[in-house]
Amino acid sequence: MFVKKLVEKASKKGGGYGSDGLKSSDVDPRVVFHYGIPSGSNMFAYDSIQKILALSTKDGRIKLFGKDNSQALLQANDALPSKFLQFLDNQGILLNVTSNNCIEVWDIDNKILSHVHAFQQDITYFTVIQRSLFIYVGDSMGNVSVLKIEKEPYHIVPTNYTIPFPISHGSSTEVSDTNAVMHISPQPMAESKRVLIIFRDGLIVLWDIQESKSIFTTGGNMLQSLYNEAKKVTSACWACPFGSKVVVGYYNGEIFIWSIPSNPNSRSELASDSGAQNAPICKLNVVYKLNKTPIASLKWAYADGKASRLYVMGDSNFESENSLQVILLNEHAESRTIKLGLHLPEPCIDMEIISRSSEQSKHKQNLFLSLGKSGHIYAYDDSSIEKYLLQCQSRSTSTLPKEVMVKMPYADSSITVAKFITDNPCLLSFADEDYIQLAKSHPPLLSMETKQSAAHFNGFSKVKNLYITGHSNGAINFWDVSSPSFIPIFSLKQQSEDDFSLSGIALTALFFDGKSRLLISGDQSGMVRVYIFKPEPYAVESSFLSLQGSAKKGNNHIIHSIKLIKINGSVLCMNISHNSRNLAVGSDQGYVSVIDIEGLTLLYQKHFASELCTGIISLKFQTCILHGFEKNVIAVATKDSSVLAIDSDTGNILSTSTVHPKKPSRALFMHVLDGQDMSNRGANPLNSIDSSKGNHTEDSMPKQLLLLLCSEKAAYIYSFMHVMQGVKKVIYKKKFQFSCCWASTFSSSSDVGLILLFTNGRIEIRSLPELSLLKETSVRGFTYSTSKPNSLSNSSVCSSSEGDIVMVNGDQEVYVVSVLFQKKIFGPLDFINQIYQKDLMITQEEIVSGCVIQKEKKKGLFSSVIKDITGSKAKPVPNMEKENARESIEELSTIFSTANFPLDTEDKDNVTINNQDEDEVELDIDDIDVEVGAEKPKEQNMLAALKKQNLANKFQAIKGKLKHMKTKNEKSSFKEEQQDEMAGTVDQIKKRYGFSKSGNEVSAAKIAENKLQDNVKRLQGISLRASDMQDTARSFSSLAKQVLQTEQDRKGS
Repeated sequence: MFVKKLVEKASKKGGGYGSDGLKSSDVDPRVVFHYGIPSGSNMFAYDSIQKILALSTKDGRIKLFGKDNSQALLQANDALPSKFLQFLDNQGILLNVTSNNCIEVWDIDNKILSHVHAFQQDITYFTVIQRSLFIYVGDSMGNVSVLKIEKEPYHIVPTNYTIPFPISHGSSTEVSDTNAVMHISPQPMAESKRVLIIFRDGLIVLWDIQESKSIFTTGGNMLQSLYNEAKKVTSACWACPFGSKVVVGYYNGEIFIWSIPSNPNSRSELASDSGAQNAPICKLNVVYKLNKTPIASLKWAYADGKASRLYVMGDSNFESENSLQVILLNEHAESRTIKLGLHLPEPCIDMEIISRSSEQSKHKQNLFLSLGKSGHIYAYDDSSIEKYLLQCQSRSTSTLPKEVMVKMPYADSSITVAKFITDNPCLLSFADEDYIQLAKSHPPLLSMETKQSAAHFNGFSKVKNLYITGHSNGAINFWDVSSPSFIPIFSLKQQSEDDFSLSGIALTALFFDGKSRLLISGDQSGMVRVYIFKPEPYAVESSFLSLQGSAKKGNNHIIHSIKLIKINGSVLCMNISHNSRNLAVGSDQGYVSVIDIEGLTLLYQKHFASELCTGIISLKFQTCILHGFEKNVIAVATKDSSVLAIDSDTGNILSTSTVHPKKPSRALFMHVLDGQDMSNRGANPLNSIDSSKGNHTEDSMPKQLLLLLCSEKAAYIYSFMHVMQGVKKVIYKKKFQFSCCWASTFSSSSDVGLILLFTNGRIEIRSLPELSLLKETSVRGFTYSTSKPNSLSNSSVCSSSEGDIVMVNGDQEVYVVSVLFQKKIFGPLDFINQIYQKDLMITQEEIVSGCVIQKEKKKGLFSSVIKDITGSKAKPVPNMEKENARESIEELSTIFSTANFPLDTEDKDNVTINNQDEDEVELDIDDIDVEVGAEKPKEQNMLAALKKQNLANKFQAIKGKLKHMKTKNEKSSFKEEQQDEMAGTVDQIKKRYGFSKSGNEVSAAKIAENKLQDNVKRLQGISLRASDMQDTARSFSSLAKQVLQTEQDRKGS
């Protein structure tokens, strides 16, 4: 029997699907637009010139917010969290470092992933050199690599320039967790000349890029000797516009300020800094030290000296009441610490300062954003923080800044039920330019405005896509979704003719009919309200229409009448009969109530007991033929997946039993399919219905009815005629691999289809009635939270008749999904997705605010001076020269294109060795210095240690050749000495040293001979050095073997 059914199904599908039915080519499920804050956000990045905020998530998505309410969502194939996220300001490039140390290069203009570069080491710090295409990458081994971004298309290529750990740090190559690079930052005003490198062990190194050497060091082991404890660095930032002070945060919660020479070429500055490099010049008194909370992040905001601020964020994994603190850094910072603790509802994991301006006021506003551990964003007016700190400093009355949690415009109360109407049949003409202007004038999502003004509303005929939401506080909101922005147009809070206040009771059901101007709502208390709107167009009214308080003119403006009726239990579903104008209402207590809308009278109320759950989840009016007569019935579905049919006129059940699966599960959706839609699609499955029951009439009827029931575990297709008889006859069935949370049908020009949404964000499109899979996709980041008993879910899903889905995820984000192929829900999408502005005119103010500040005023940061702990006098502000950006980039390109520490290449200008002909050896060693007594710089010693194994082998190869040359030179010299001794005269002695007898002519041959003798001595020194280095290499190799053997023995034990 099972095989027979499979054969029948295959023949009916005709090689996949019906020839005239819904095909896979008809559907293309995809996310059309994402609106709001993505769930699972974990990191900020900001382009200060383009004013673009990027927000990465734990599942590999990146949300972009630009000017004029523009938004875009980027999504890579790998769902990995971000470690680092940074823009190349004003260049349309966003770099994302994932947890597996891959660097993603995003083209912001085209919103595509251009390249993924796999880095071989564990990346511990990552930063770009602004106004260039170069990147510094620090790893856990302590090395710093330089990468470059090439264009057309954007891709990353490694450069030859590196900063090895032994040379920059000055230590051996021993592997340790303290070797990691924790901070890299080009020095302000000298970005192309010097870069600051801070290691985990606390060592601070100022590196000269061109000279490839460290020119200043501080911190490190000195800290342990001063404070009798090792201090591990966790974060750092500059605290000076010209790069003379750096703030460093440590694992134990301490924060130090160190002095850095801003002009190392000046001997006076290096001399003055030499005394300060043994200790920090300032120690900030903050609460993190008491709790031993690691400093997770530091951010410095320059504000013309007096109001410069340091934003400090503690580690979110440590309990602390003040996870965020703001410290005022000015001339009074040493004597008295002025700070502000920002008390957030949850721990903070990232922070950023952005600039925003509205289209209407053009007023620039700086916002301080903090990202909570839950993914919520909290915004502060940065000017209020500055004002508070200055008032505290002057000991005047101050007001604490207030945070605003960034929410969707509907988020005053959660959405409990929604309706989505697309392609409004009553729509009048409305130009795309009008929608663009309307979206741009709407307040931005990231702003301090808690209440958003609504667009002028003069009727539903001007709205292409209408979104209606019922809320937990009893309000009903209407939104214009003709453009991707959710623009509020109308809010209904009136409860009755006399009650204009919110009920506070969550709405659970909505019905809207634009043609009949009818809105019906049902709530948890069982109250059903019927709103009848006045004919359009409406009179001109101002602002957001809120029908509350004493504003009865709003009632006269929109609402014609409001009627109320109470039923038993919480309202779960509603359906209206367009023939009889009766309303059927189902409740969670198993009651089906039929109401006359015109008189709003209760016709009857029936209770249907269920075996497991009594809730009525769906009701459908239907006209069918029963025993040769036309019959008006109501199909009823309960929560436990039972279905039955009742007489719509009397409420009497048509059968003695219900139809339900063997293993009941929570029902989600029911729909009655008209068999006439499938009448021309091969064999009708209803022909197999047993006619012994006396239902011969239905076989001759061209119109056959099927009932679709979807539950969390499966979808069923029943014969509606069998349902009316209480007979279980499953025509088609499909079990789900995942738990389904929502289902609905949609219609196309050819047929109807089924949409299934699963709790993991998976969407399936299936044909009807076969339930064959046509297409599938997955909405990353959407998770449906299963509601607990007697509670409402945080997620809301609804769809239009054409399969356009609105998925609300909590109070932060909305997905708009389209199902049909080439179906356009919105008008123009280019303006809302246009994040990057190619033709942006950069003002001098924006350039300066980015990172380039030429001079600091005399009363600037710490009065432009900070007295060190020992009480030394203040030092004046250095005069900094402004770098030429173009020349600096060209200079960097030249430097980075050359290997500064070539480990495996030879210097062909000095030594060339031909292995094929050992006799041909060319040496030029005039520049070789083999003074044994001279002390070499640390960098040269570290370089020797780094290359000793390779160099030892090479010098060994040279050693034999040098000995051969040395023997020949010694023989030639000995012969000359014998001849000179035989002469025994002064002239012969002069001749020996290369002078002529007269003393006026110089013997070139003798000069060359003397030079050769000097070279022989130098070669002897090189030979000795090579031998020493070879011995050292052997010792190092032996030590490494001993360490390896010890580790193997430890693991074996």
